[in-house]
Amino acid sequence: MELTHFNEEGRARMVEVGEKDDTKRTAVASGRIRMNENTLQRIKDGQIKKGDVLGVAQVAGIMAAKKTSDLIPMCHNILLTGVDINFSLGDSWVDITAEARTVGKTGVEMEALTAASVAALTIYDMCKAIDKDMIIEDIKLMKKTGGKSGEYMRTEKGKVISVNISDTKGVVKEPVEKGSFIENHGLENDAHAGDWHRQVSLLGVESFSKMKDMGMDDLKYGDFAENLTTEGIILYQLPIGTKLRIGNTLHEVTQIGKECHKGCAIQVKVGKCVMPKEGIFTKVLEGGTIQPGDEIEII
Repeated sequence: MELTHFNEEGRARMVEVGEKDDTKRTAVASGRIRMNENTLQRIKDGQIKKGDVLGVAQVAGIMAAKKTSDLIPMCHNILLTGVDINFSLGDSWVDITAEARTVGKTGVEMEALTAASVAALTIYDMCKAIDKDMIIEDIKLMKKTGGKSGEYMRTEKGKVISVNISDTKGVVKEPVEKGSFIENHGLENDAHAGDWHRQVSLLGVESFSKMKDMGMDDLKYGDFAENLTTEGIILYQLPIGTKLRIGNTLHEVTQIGKECHKGCAIQVKVGKCVMPKEGIFTKVLEGGTIQPGDEIEII
C-alpha cells in the first residue's frame, strides 16, 4: 500500500482530499485503564476528591475528539456530527469505547482513538493521588465505516495451548491430548460441566506470565483449574455475549472472573490466583472436539 503523507521532496504533508466524495463515516476505538480494586470502588462510590471521574473523562474524551487536528499534525480539521463515549467497569479496570461520526471526505479513526486515549488519561489524572500504578493499555481501532476503503472490523485470533480436565471441583486440572465438548454441557467428564452458564473455563498464557514474573516458575497448564489455556487474545477484555469459534466448537462468553475458592488446592499450590480476575467462562453452543493448536476466532 502506498503511503501518501509525503511530498515529492520526501517531507510530510497534509493529504489533499478535496476530490473525494462526502460519505457517512464512523469509527469505534477502545482502550482500558487498569487500577487497584480499591481505586475502582472509590470511583463507583463517588469518593474521588476531584469529582465524578467517569463524567469528567467522558467530557474530556469528547473535547479531545474535537481537537484531534490540533494534536496530530497531519490530521484534517473535520466537522464531527457526533461523538459518544461509554465505560464498562470490571473488577480492577475500566474499559472505554469511543465512537466518532462525520459526513465528509476523510475518516474519523484518529478522532475515535484520541477520544479513547484522553478519556483514559483523564481517569488517570483524576485518580493518580491514590493510585499511581494505574496502567493504560490496548488502545485500538475496533471498527470503521465509509470512504473508499469501505468497512473495517477488527478480527482477533488466538490459539489453544492446552486442554485440561479434572473429575473433582476445587483441584488443579490435568492436560489431555484432546477434549470432547458437548453442546449446552461443557467438557465431557469434567467436574465443572453441566447445565449452567459456567460450562467451560479459559485462561490466557498472558496471565500465567504475570504469576511467573512473581517467581512462580513451576506453574503448569491446568493449575488454575482452567479447561482451556490460550494465547493471542486478552480474554478478560471480551464483552459478555462474545462468540468464539474454538476448533470445531462454538462458545459464548457468559462471565468474566469469579469469586475465589479460598483455601482450595489451587490457592494452596499457587499462593495467589489470577483466575478470579482474568479467567473467563463460556457456554457451549455447538459441540465438537478441541485440542492444542486449534485456532480461536472471535466472531
